[in-house]
Amino acid sequence: MGTSRTDLFTQEQNQQAEAFKAFAHPARIAIIEHLLATGTCINNQLVQELGLAQATVSQHLRELKQLGIIQGQIEGNRMCYCIDPQAWEKLQQMLHTFFNRELPNTQNLCCS
Repeated sequence: MGTSRTDLFTQEQNQQAEAFKAFAHPARIAIIEHLLATGTCINNQLVQELGLAQATVSQHLRELKQLGIIQGQIEGNRMCYCIDPQAWEKLQQMLHTFFNRELPNTQNLCCS
């Protein structure tokens, strides 16, 4: 696979693509939903909740943390994860802006 040509796109388009990666796998969606529903800092419960291996859950948590959607703290010998409120608000605004664009006049679309 070749390298990505992100230089061809605007900074906003690249930021959106990075943020939308969070929703590119159902396990990450389930993790986000669980974190939002519980409103608590969790880790070990996710393995039982999702029915996935610890390594798989850790991989998805790592990806979400790299994307900045969740934050984690070390508590003894375990990590505690929760939604980053500022990142969540920014993501909500980005999605709102992206999906609230007006559609062109559909009478003139080539696919109608």
